[in-house]
Amino acid sequence: MDSLEQELLQDAEDDARTVAFIRNYLPQELKERFSDDELYYFLDVIVDYYATSGILDATPDKDGYINIDQDRIVDYVVKQARKDKMGEYDPEEILWVVQGEMEYGESLEE
Repeated sequence: MDSLEQELLQDAEDDARTVAFIRNYLPQELKERFSDDELYYFLDVIVDYYATSGILDATPDKDGYINIDQDRIVDYVVKQARKDKMGEYDPEEILWVVQGEMEYGESLEE
């Protein structure tokens, strides 16, 4: 297996762990609302937001944190899903997905 294959496999495993974490994070009524395909799609769009918004280039505050506006991410996901014809999503439901993705990221830092 070459390094690209290894990296793709690692990315797929990371995504699978992230999606599983998000699914566990969601309140009960939302666990059945979203398919795994939808959660993978949302994760891709969230990563795309991070990559294109400039947030990854932001300067951390004195405590080492970067202020991330979850509402902007939610708006981005909802608009992108509409544009990609994935469907109409309630921003309040998508907020749970965004928060779950962030919580997963924070759990890796501990």
